[in-house]
Amino acid sequence: MLKPVAILFGALFTVAVSLALGKLLLRGLRIRLYRQEENVLGFVAGSACLSLVVFLLGAVGLMYKPVFLAVGALALGIAIRQKVFWPAGDPFPPLPRLWKFMFWGLFSLFSAVYFINAMAPETSADGTTYHLGLAARYLRERGFRPISTNMYASLSQGVEMLYTYAFAFGRHSAAALVHFSFLVVLALSLLSYARRFQHAVAGVLGALFVFLSPVVGMDGTTAYNDVATACIVFATFYLAQIWDQEREDGLLAPLGLVAGFCYAAKYVAFLGVLYAIGFVAWKLRRQKKPLLKPVLLVTGCAAVMIAPWILKNVVWSGNPFAPLLNRYFPNPYATVGFETEYRAHMAWYEGLKSYWDIPLEVTVRGQTLVGFLGPLFLLTPLALYALRWREGRRLLFAGALFLLTYPSNIGTRFLIAPAVFFALAVGMFFARWQRVALVVLLAHAVLSWPKWLTLYCSPHAWRLSRIPWKAALRIEPEEAYLNRVFPLYGVARMIEEHVPPGRKVFTFTGAPDAYTTREILVGYQSASNTVLADILLGPVTPAFHPTWRLSFAVPAAKYRALRVWQTGAAAQRDTYWSVSEFRVFLKDKELPRQSIWRLRAQPNPWDVQLAFDNSLATRWRSWQTMSWGMYVELDFGVAEEIDRVALDCARDQYGMKLWLEGQDESGRWKMLADRAADSGIPLPAGIHRLAAEEMKARGADYLLLYNSDFWAESFRRNELLYGITLLEERNGARLYRLK
Repeated sequence: MLKPVAILFGALFTVAVSLALGKLLLRGLRIRLYRQEENVLGFVAGSACLSLVVFLLGAVGLMYKPVFLAVGALALGIAIRQKVFWPAGDPFPPLPRLWKFMFWGLFSLFSAVYFINAMAPETSADGTTYHLGLAARYLRERGFRPISTNMYASLSQGVEMLYTYAFAFGRHSAAALVHFSFLVVLALSLLSYARRFQHAVAGVLGALFVFLSPVVGMDGTTAYNDVATACIVFATFYLAQIWDQEREDGLLAPLGLVAGFCYAAKYVAFLGVLYAIGFVAWKLRRQKKPLLKPVLLVTGCAAVMIAPWILKNVVWSGNPFAPLLNRYFPNPYATVGFETEYRAHMAWYEGLKSYWDIPLEVTVRGQTLVGFLGPLFLLTPLALYALRWREGRRLLFAGALFLLTYPSNIGTRFLIAPAVFFALAVGMFFARWQRVALVVLLAHAVLSWPKWLTLYCSPHAWRLSRIPWKAALRIEPEEAYLNRVFPLYGVARMIEEHVPPGRKVFTFTGAPDAYTTREILVGYQSASNTVLADILLGPVTPAFHPTWRLSFAVPAAKYRALRVWQTGAAAQRDTYWSVSEFRVFLKDKELPRQSIWRLRAQPNPWDVQLAFDNSLATRWRSWQTMSWGMYVELDFGVAEEIDRVALDCARDQYGMKLWLEGQDESGRWKMLADRAADSGIPLPAGIHRLAAEEMKARGADYLLLYNSDFWAESFRRNELLYGITLLEERNGARLYRLK
């Protein structure tokens, strides 16, 4: 029974420290709040503070459990000494008896289900990979280290800092319970907001509409961060409304802090910062009051939460917004092509037939867009009724504002934050007809209960499907539960058993990083991993074979430098220019590579060496859609006599047009040839083995392939050619060692 105790301690300690820091902040600023809202807003503000503290500890390499314990004990000690846990402020007027019974009855019932699921061993896709995988890695390494092979390490991870804190004491389930605490606080925040502004019944309805929603329950009981982000976003809105009502200057600091926490939690929540600053500026301007100092205060406090993540990225990648905006901040760690493809994938999920299908997908189906809000949210247009109240108009404006980022990722969980505002507005509509409201609420509860979801949702919808109380209490051992319900756990165990510490595993698909201490290199998660994938796929993909030679015959003369320009246009977005080998000849004799040669390319100058490494298993690629103006340049350092230039290429670059220019001994550039003669060359013998050697030279010692991978059968047929050794096959995955 020690495991459940550790889990509960990790979660409760994190929540208690967050609450202590938040209440110390609010009391220290002498902010007057209702008793209930001081707790919910204090928790969110304190979470921001604790997240920042954990980040700073990671930055200086002090992510130790004893340090975390000391920090928490100090915060709790000061809080107890200052008596911040003692009730302060007036309570809200009591809720109507019926609605009090409905709220606490349904809230308690679903909370029990959610708590059990959160405490059960973590099995979520993203939770077991980067959300907790990175947290576990930070703890192993005692803090932050440059991570160039995982794009998710560059994202802001404000909520994950809290997970790291809880993980140190209670591992995976403690982190999931911290997320569950944000789910609880979100519902209580909605209710508190509505009670402050005299819409108590609407608050009960809106809070339960959100709290009972299937996707909210599923997300909020895993180590994802969408519900936490929604909670932080709503807290920003809530604090802004209190400031507008009370006009206490002390509220501006926590408003800015929580608004900055929006960005720290999730990039797409950056609108919380704009909302807070814009709201304060707009209200003060309308009333013709000084706005510079208040706006600077909000902005400065927000910057405290935002700057660490930006600075971390600047130092490690040169891109403050990594892994995005790579076109404006070029770097060797993420490519423009990857970003373009990733954005396109997030904006259109595979299996979606039309944008007109989105309303039903996000409300009742739940498979294609991963999760569903519940049929009740088909009534969202009724939220327009709330326009008759000032509070309703503000809710609708905020909902519309936070909906603006939804097209960037159309997954259902990215609707949780705006849905919070619309749910309250819909509650305002039904609050006018309370008998109807009661029927609608009970119907929503029934249709959101795990047992009844299969009556209408897609069979494979992302949802809660069980109440695993034995696993939560560890009556069923964690290992047994994970092996039974989470096949990828067995894959992680296979890696842990066969791969020595310090060695790396390459895979196209991924693996649950949170359950292994070995580094997993996923094909799409960084520029260097993409190169590994390209090398590995080259021998088994005919279009990638370097069997196309493009030759430029030039008058024999001495040149200091050569430059091949690409002037064609790609017909498809994912067509990149590539060069496997750039060769220079004189009288059919190839010039050997020299250490004084200087190589350049635009774009992707970092990989240009791959076109000059005398290995047809590798190739330089533009990693941007092929377009006019790209080039590869060779500077000899001294004048060299040549009469032919040849490029060995793959044929997967339709629309390519090349011309060659040279720099003579006087330093002038001139065109040497405006077209190339093409011919075929044989595929080198042993290219499979050469590819495996290149992989190993770049740090990939092991290869993990799933039967579901598109290329799985090709690798199975070519195991001997690659010279790879099968170590074990488990749960649909095969682990190889590269010789």
